[in-house]
Amino acid sequence: MLELIKKTNIDFIGKRYYAFGLSGLLVVLGMVAFLAVVFGKGKLGIDFSGGTMIQGNFQQNILVADLRSALSRNDYSDAEIQELHREIPNSFLIRVKATAETGSQVANQLIAVLAKEFPDNKFNLDSVDEVGPAVGKSLQSKARFAVLISLIGILLYIWVRFDFRFGVAATVATFHDVLAVLGIFFILQKEITLLVITALLTLAGYSLTDTVVVFDRIRENLKLFRKRGDFPSLINTSINEVLSRTIITSTTVFLVVTVLFFLGGEVVHDFALALMLGVIVGTYSSIFVASPLMVEWERKVPKRFK
Repeated sequence: MLELIKKTNIDFIGKRYYAFGLSGLLVVLGMVAFLAVVFGKGKLGIDFSGGTMIQGNFQQNILVADLRSALSRNDYSDAEIQELHREIPNSFLIRVKATAETGSQVANQLIAVLAKEFPDNKFNLDSVDEVGPAVGKSLQSKARFAVLISLIGILLYIWVRFDFRFGVAATVATFHDVLAVLGIFFILQKEITLLVITALLTLAGYSLTDTVVVFDRIRENLKLFRKRGDFPSLINTSINEVLSRTIITSTTVFLVVTVLFFLGGEVVHDFALALMLGVIVGTYSSIFVASPLMVEWERKVPKRFK
């Protein structure tokens, strides 16, 4: 196997308490974001909150501030406006929250407002999307259920393949990764959409794969623990032995999603951003969260692994 870094001897375990502090902050932030989403305080996309979204372009240049002022004068002060930087110039995405009216009525009203406010600058409609509030709540519930089931599956898989302690450590690390990315999205005021949930589930799988590689090497090196009883040294040795593989894999994936972030267009922009953050956080957690948790557990409740 190609080795980018050879014969490293970094004391990862010795720095675990600093990592635990950082991870604690990320998890708290993620929990705040999760509760905000559950209680409707987070920035949810139309998929979850319900509402109407129109997308189109103006024939001439227009400022976002002018567009916002025009909508505010016509009782759409809560409308969200997003300028789309793509091939077609002066393209915008306009979202309004769910109302008693149907999506087509709201879309027609918005187009009429734009025609009235900008008579010399025609707005060309590209698409209209509408999701009812009931559907949005149903999707929220199903998304939370999907994340929960995936994490339970991870725990069972690692438990059967390795050991119960390995399973708990891997599950905690995966929870950590999902919450960390969710918290960062909350800080950045990014919308939580079905595509972002898809990215979080993808992240869970990626994080698990990275953690399993480290755990595989730990299991192979358990004979050292039986002979010397130095579990922290075993963990450090195992992480250093797979460090080159981890760096190569993470860098490759990161480069791919970075290209997707910059060149993939507005539709997959947040999806790619979630994966970019996930690669960084997932690599970090496999080294500084999952493995150190094993050390702490062994220190408090010693066990001779089979």
